[in-house]
Amino acid sequence: MNASFANALTPAAHGSRARLVLIDDHAILREGLHALLALESDLVVIGEADNGDEGVELVERLQPDVVVTDLAMNRRTGIQVISRVRQVAPNTRVLVLTVHNGEEYIRAALTAGADGYVLKDSSRVDLLEAIRSVVRGQRFLCAPVSAKIVSGYLGERNPRPIASVQLLTDREREILTLIALGKSNKRIAMQLILSVKTIEKHRSNFMRKLELHNTAGVTMFAICNGLVSPDQVALHADPEAPAGFNRDTLSPAV
Repeated sequence: MNASFANALTPAAHGSRARLVLIDDHAILREGLHALLALESDLVVIGEADNGDEGVELVERLQPDVVVTDLAMNRRTGIQVISRVRQVAPNTRVLVLTVHNGEEYIRAALTAGADGYVLKDSSRVDLLEAIRSVVRGQRFLCAPVSAKIVSGYLGERNPRPIASVQLLTDREREILTLIALGKSNKRIAMQLILSVKTIEKHRSNFMRKLELHNTAGVTMFAICNGLVSPDQVALHADPEAPAGFNRDTLSPAV
């Protein structure tokens, strides 16, 4: 199946069925999800993309009822996709389907404008309920995510003495913010007139302090702590990142 497949039928040709676009860089998952949705008489997949950039282009052109998107993808993160979809297709509902259940991911996705959040190990019943809920204009959070939200709310009522962002030096906070805005180590080094090795050292230090493991986690942390907004993240993707480069892991896509 072509990764950027788009059904040529017009919206009217689908009758009253909800029109969906799938955005995920794992072909097997997209094909399985497409096959599952094909069994539902009220849902139809009209387009697929294997990266965030093509996904946003597809959404802007097709104006679907629902976008089902992952968070960690090539070229544009799921948070960037959500924020951009809100701009180019304001009537489209956004459902996150991901393996990430960390509170920072959930908060960042909801802050960016996601209408629902479902984990990839959810049941078929939960996924279909999530899709139909957002189609109706309702919010949907799977049970583990709801528990995280409640836990986070209770935690806010009894906050830690020192917020984690306060653990950072001014330079670390500056570099973290630039990374969240999509800047590569090389571009940050040029901008701050520092060596790439110095940037890498600062990056390693703050990721250890904050217990972050990849660029997606850095972006989520920055959004949740008010260092950047979802719109800023969407607008500042680094144009130098090659097409086959995974922004989330900072390694070649596989």
